[in-house]
Amino acid sequence: MSFQQGLSGLNATSKNLEVIGNNIANANTFGAKGSRAEFADLYAGALNGASGSAAGIGVSISSIAQQFNQGNLTTTSNPLDIAINGRGFFQLQASTGETVYSRNGQFKLNRDGFVVNGEGLKLLAQKWDDAAGGGVGDAAPIQLQSGLGSPVKTGQGGTTALQGVQMSLNLDARKATPAVAMDFTKPDSYNYSTSQTLYDGQGAGLTMDYYFRKSATDSWDVYASIDGKDWQGTAGAATAPNKLTSLSFATDGSMTTTPASITSNIIDPRDGTSTLFAQLPVNFAGTSQYAAGFSVSQLKQDGYTSGELTGIGFDDTGVIKATYSNGRSTNMSQLQLTDFSNLQGLQPLGGNLWKSTYASGDPTRMGNPGSGVLGSVTAGALEESNVDLTGELVNMITAQRLYQANSQTIKTQDQVLQTLVNLR
Repeated sequence: MSFQQGLSGLNATSKNLEVIGNNIANANTFGAKGSRAEFADLYAGALNGASGSAAGIGVSISSIAQQFNQGNLTTTSNPLDIAINGRGFFQLQASTGETVYSRNGQFKLNRDGFVVNGEGLKLLAQKWDDAAGGGVGDAAPIQLQSGLGSPVKTGQGGTTALQGVQMSLNLDARKATPAVAMDFTKPDSYNYSTSQTLYDGQGAGLTMDYYFRKSATDSWDVYASIDGKDWQGTAGAATAPNKLTSLSFATDGSMTTTPASITSNIIDPRDGTSTLFAQLPVNFAGTSQYAAGFSVSQLKQDGYTSGELTGIGFDDTGVIKATYSNGRSTNMSQLQLTDFSNLQGLQPLGGNLWKSTYASGDPTRMGNPGSGVLGSVTAGALEESNVDLTGELVNMITAQRLYQANSQTIKTQDQVLQTLVNLR
C-alpha cells in the first residue's frame, strides 16, 4: 500500500490552484498572459518497462504553459498608450542595457524626455527618416526634444512637397481692368488681395500682402507689400509699387505661365535696403481664371518659428509624433515589434516582462507593426489580460474538488493500514 498517489495528487492540485490564483490576481493587469498547469502521470520504472497491469504512482506537473492568445483591446485617454493586436512584443531596454519584451503598452515620459513604462524601462524604436519614409537603423530608446530647435526661413524648408510659397487661387475672368493706377492705399486700383505670414532666419514673422490686378484679357499682374511696405523697399512706394510677377491664362481658364520664383530680391521692410529673401520660390500651380468668384484654395509656405513641445502620441502605424507650439508636427521614431518561434520558451520576469532564453531562441522576426506576421497597433488603447475570469473560477472549483478527492485517498489508505495493524 502507498500514500504516493494521493500525496502527488495533493501537490499537483495545490500547484494548479497557485496557477489559477495567479491568473485571477492578474485578470485586470494590462498585457498579462494567463498560464495553465499541464499534468503528466507517473509510473515506476522497470528493466523491461511497466507491465500492462501496473498501477501508476501518481501525477506530476510537467510544465506551466503560458497562454499567448490575444486579449481584448480597451480605449484610454492617454496618447502614449498603445496596444498590439496580433503577434509581437514591444522592445524595452533595462537599466543593465539588456533588451526585454512586453505586451503592456502603458507608456509615459520621464524627466529626461525618454518614453518609459511604469518600471522606468525605455521603449525602443527606430529613428524616423523622412527620405526613407519610415524607421531606419537599429532600435534605440526614444527621446523627445523639449523644443523644435532653430527656426526655418521661408524658402529654406527643404521639403519635397513644399518649398517657398505655394499659392492656388481663382481669378474671376469677368472682372475688368481697374481704371486707376496701382496704389496699395486705393482698393479700387486692384481687383483682389490676400496675405500670409513669412518668416526670416530668426523666426520673426512678417506679413506678405499680395495684390492681383487685371492688366488685359487673360493677363494679371501681381504686386506685393511686406509689413505694409513695397517688396523692393526704398526702390518702390505704396503709390508706385513694383510688379512682383505676371500671370497669363488660356481661353479655357487654365494658366499658361507658371512663375517658378521671384528672381529679384525681396527687401527687408525693417531697414528698407537689406535683402530679406533672395529668389523666393513661389509656386502658382493650380491657379485658374474662371468666370467665378475669387477664391484661395491653397496658400502655404515652408518657414516657421521655433516652438516648444506641446504634445506627443502614436499613430496606428507605430510612428511617434511630436507637436509643437508653432503648429508644426514631426515624426520622431517608429516602433519595431519582435516575435519568437517558441513563445513558451520565454522566461517571465514579472512586471509584464519576458526575456529570451535558449528555449525561445533569439527573435526570429523584427519589423514595423503590420509587416509580415507581426500584429498591428492601436494608439490610445491597451490590451487587457487574456484571463477568462469565469473559466478560472470554474477551474478553481474543479481543482478544489480534486484536492478533496486526493485527500480522501490518503484517508482511505490510512484506514486500510490501521485495519492491518489491528489484526491479531
